[in-house]
Amino acid sequence: MKKRVGILLALAVLCGTVRAADRESAMLQQAPELHADALHAALASYDCLSEEGAAKRPVLSVIDYALPSTAKRLFVFDLAEGRLLYSERVAHGKNSGDDVATSFSNADGSLMSSLGAFVTEGTYTGDNGYSLRLRGTEPLVNDRAEARAIVMHGAAYVSDASVKILGRLGRSFGCPAIRLEIAHALIDRIKDGSVLYAWHPSVAVAR
Repeated sequence: MKKRVGILLALAVLCGTVRAADRESAMLQQAPELHADALHAALASYDCLSEEGAAKRPVLSVIDYALPSTAKRLFVFDLAEGRLLYSERVAHGKNSGDDVATSFSNADGSLMSSLGAFVTEGTYTGDNGYSLRLRGTEPLVNDRAEARAIVMHGAAYVSDASVKILGRLGRSFGCPAIRLEIAHALIDRIKDGSVLYAWHPSVAVAR
């Protein structure tokens, strides 16, 4: 009997692993530019935050900072439907790098982007227009996001014109800024309890 239970448990774990791999594979087919390691880490964080009750909506946004700012590196997925909703450019902090982000921080005044998992909160209209509050969930990595006013907002420097003139997007003070034309709709799609995960292959994070 014990042996049979052990076999059933092993099969359940195996089936769960296969389903997770199938989910990742299907998502990567829709977003082939997205690094597999970025998606894997983002899904793992989403699953943990969902189990804790922090993630309340089946929506996952992934920023792949291994890609240059000229590329579409923000990917928004509807996990319930297994569908890619948005593939967009996103700016990084001015002290994080030029076209490619290489440095990240959780410190006040760093003007750098932060990595890791954020839970989206409510919206407001401020100096940067319609904006989305982000709550960092990882101590010493991004938990100063609210104190640093790291939010998602639209920006004129996220545009084809900026790329043409500068050879890259303009840069923020650490916020994941997106193009003005899509900002309101995208923010409304991910606000109030979804997960945004910012990834980079480097494990070095300035603090």
